[in-house]
Amino acid sequence: MSASLPPPTARDRRRWAQYLVNERAEARVYRRLAARRAGEERDILLALADAEGRHEAHWLGLLGGEPARLPRPDARTQLLGSMAQRFGSIFVLALAQNAEARSPYDSEPYATPAMAADERIHHEVVRGLAARGRRRLSGTFRAAVFGANDGLVSNLALVMGIGATGVAPQFVLFSGIAGLLAGALSMGAGEFVSVRSQRELLAATEPNNDADHVLPDLDLDANELALVYRTRGMSTPDALERARAVLADAHSADRSQPYRLPDENGDAHEVVGGALGAAVSSFLFFASGAIIPVLPWIFGLSGLVAVVLALVLVGIALLATGATVGLLSGAPPLARALRQLAIGFGAAAVTYGLGLAFGVSVA
Repeated sequence: MSASLPPPTARDRRRWAQYLVNERAEARVYRRLAARRAGEERDILLALADAEGRHEAHWLGLLGGEPARLPRPDARTQLLGSMAQRFGSIFVLALAQNAEARSPYDSEPYATPAMAADERIHHEVVRGLAARGRRRLSGTFRAAVFGANDGLVSNLALVMGIGATGVAPQFVLFSGIAGLLAGALSMGAGEFVSVRSQRELLAATEPNNDADHVLPDLDLDANELALVYRTRGMSTPDALERARAVLADAHSADRSQPYRLPDENGDAHEVVGGALGAAVSSFLFFASGAIIPVLPWIFGLSGLVAVVLALVLVGIALLATGATVGLLSGAPPLARALRQLAIGFGAAAVTYGLGLAFGVSVA
């Protein structure tokens, strides 16, 4: 910190006090998350909390000790703390990732360059932790989120278009239910085929153990096994070294039972998920989204009242799904929520306009 800075004002001290309580609150967030983790992730989160403690000590030093009165942490930090205490999930890390990206220390003259650098690195650390959580989210969760969104948009557009033609409410209701079932079945079947095809493609391109049992019979000097590793991208020296190590182990193995290499790949299909689970999830969540635009007609409403209520209900749901996708992708949730709302209402506006035009032409 430069010695040429002017004497601090009361406004400066209030800002330092705000930094102080925010750093304390962020440290508590990381400790609460660490309490729900184990191993390496727990150690990383505790190290982040310790770093926030160093920043806290900096502001305490400038303030000359604990102030008599302290402000409340800002709303963002309070939200993080509340979610960490109740959930401790990927959503908290995603929010923390966005929060660490907006450090005030870059333009704060009383913060040290090391503190500003810390905040930048914290953003990358939290991004890495959040990325681990996202990878653990299977294709089933992905299918659920996007299935619900597709159900909302497609069935809203359908009932808006049908309703604008001026047909009886019973016909709008029937069209909405038919659209729900047709879309949910189509989504479920499509998701099953898509995920099953991905898994089959991965299985066809991954190494298998079909030839493991012949490895003890290979000549250690005329080493064709090295060719296998070269096809997998290894250089010639690395492939030869790897092949010699594998064959040495195979030659010393017990020949009373077929030889098998240790499984080094783990579950390579973790990100794709299961085909049946993805299909069922997609069907159910598409149906749960598609039922929302139809609710006003199910409860006997009709006309403009039903249309407005359907738009309100679907708008709330679109904002929620958009914000969820934004959080999981590390993007600003509000921007993604508004984008989702604009897409859904845009589709509904197009079909509503077509319905009006079609209704006039029929009349």
